[in-house]
Amino acid sequence: MGEKMAEEERFPNTTHEGLLNVTLHTTLVVTTKLVLPTPAKPILPVQTGEQAQQEEQSSGMTIFFSLLVLAICIILVHLLIRYRLHFLPESVAVVSLGILMGAVIKIIEFKKLANWKEEEMFRPNMFFLLLLPPIIFESGYSLHKGNFFQNIGSITLFAVFGTAISAFIVGGGIYFLGQADVISKLNMTDSFAFGSLISAVDPVATIAIFNALHVDPVLNMLVFGESILNDAVSIVLTNTAEGLTRKNMSDVSGWQTFLQALGYFLKMFFGSAALGTLTGLISALVLKHIDLRKTPSLEFGMMIIFAYLPYGLAEGISLSGIMAILFSGIVMSHYTHHNLSPVTQILMQQTLRTVAFLCETCVFAFLGLSIFSFPHKFEISFVIWCIVLVLFGRAVNIFPLSYLLNFFRDHKITPKMMFIMWFSGLRGAIPYALSLHLDLEPMEKRQLIGTTTIIIVLFTILLLGGSTMPLIRLMDIEDAKARRRSKKDVNLSKTEKMGNTIEAEHLSELTEEEYEAHYIRRQDLKGFMWLDVKYLNPFFTRRLTQEDLHHGRIQMKTLTNKWYEEVRQGPSGSEDDEQELL
Repeated sequence: MGEKMAEEERFPNTTHEGLLNVTLHTTLVVTTKLVLPTPAKPILPVQTGEQAQQEEQSSGMTIFFSLLVLAICIILVHLLIRYRLHFLPESVAVVSLGILMGAVIKIIEFKKLANWKEEEMFRPNMFFLLLLPPIIFESGYSLHKGNFFQNIGSITLFAVFGTAISAFIVGGGIYFLGQADVISKLNMTDSFAFGSLISAVDPVATIAIFNALHVDPVLNMLVFGESILNDAVSIVLTNTAEGLTRKNMSDVSGWQTFLQALGYFLKMFFGSAALGTLTGLISALVLKHIDLRKTPSLEFGMMIIFAYLPYGLAEGISLSGIMAILFSGIVMSHYTHHNLSPVTQILMQQTLRTVAFLCETCVFAFLGLSIFSFPHKFEISFVIWCIVLVLFGRAVNIFPLSYLLNFFRDHKITPKMMFIMWFSGLRGAIPYALSLHLDLEPMEKRQLIGTTTIIIVLFTILLLGGSTMPLIRLMDIEDAKARRRSKKDVNLSKTEKMGNTIEAEHLSELTEEEYEAHYIRRQDLKGFMWLDVKYLNPFFTRRLTQEDLHHGRIQMKTLTNKWYEEVRQGPSGSEDDEQELL
């Protein structure tokens, strides 16, 4: 009764119904005041306080550790070149150094002096987004185009069908051996995903052997071109197998599964190649009609943008960024490169080769470190059978296709060359990164694939790569005598040859009259070479006048003299000279 009177005193001249409405209204008002609006979520996740400080410290240590590893590897490569240890491939030396550093870090962790477990981890996303694109783009950009396009049919046969043969043999062998309880069981898609990723080869030692044995340049280009496309094809095949894994294929027959996989592969391969080619052609037209030669910094910036553009676009529309950036590099070096000023041409080549070298070195170093980075699942029978299948798949790839090509080639592939191609099928960083990128369940299966891949990569790099020099000495005594007479060393160093230019001259450096006299009137041009000379090259590259050529040579001579004077004077040079150079 007292409470009711109190309510009437608070709300005078109100009925019972009105009192109820006012009470509800008051409750709503109070509730509205107490429940504050939820703050909008930030666009990017922001860490604050102690967590942000720890994240910043961890990132700083990761950067420091990576740069330290790179610096030590660069010194190691320099020592290999300085003391002419050409018989040792750089990849072997860097991987060995990574293993040694990983062991030292493990000892430091055991003694509880420091914990660099996170810093030494190899992150697949970092590999595919930051490290792999420069390597693939540089391999396409520095490719000599003449022999490549003349042998595009043979190169495609080795790269596409050869890699597919190897992937099917390894994947099928693992699947059927698992069904027979000889090794751990993997389903069909996982088996073929592993067979695809392990089919990517590293050509550095192979190319070095061919150069040492005075192999015909056309055959050299066959192997090098196959190895360039091989990486992209292996990645596309692995993505194809992963795509089938993510779909529900239980109600689909084996033949339908094969057709779906074939369609997915063709879409990824040709769609990505077309996208990369189109991007390269657009870059050629842009830099042909927008003259940025007087501002090399803007010109170089535009080239960097076009270099990475196809990768992001292809990945964004579910195509292969690696395949797109490879073909973009080939097209840009064939057309766009010759629309650049001489300064930007040199800057572009050296920048790409430097970045590619740093990325490759970082990958091989962390490959050695990875032995101690994550828990392993080692199965001796699985490892042995995988190595046997990898070697057998490479043999079925090389020997039959080489004999088939010899029916149509003037330059025959000899049995000795076939053996060297088979023996030098080294595996590199791409199989390892792909193995970490596979989405396999349970975790034990993922660890088994990762551990086996590391062992196969190290087996091929350290054992096969390290024995390339003894193989050369045993192959043929006459070839060894020829090398001694010519005083030509067997050089397995890739870095020592990084200073070579793409081509000594190009069609765009000829005037209209010279171009017509030397190329258009030739009767021996066939196929793509005729189409390129007749239509494509004049459309996508700038025809230089004699005045342009003269101005370019004067510009390069002036810059060379200024750079030489700056180096010669060193720190003692005057400030006026520095301002003049700027």
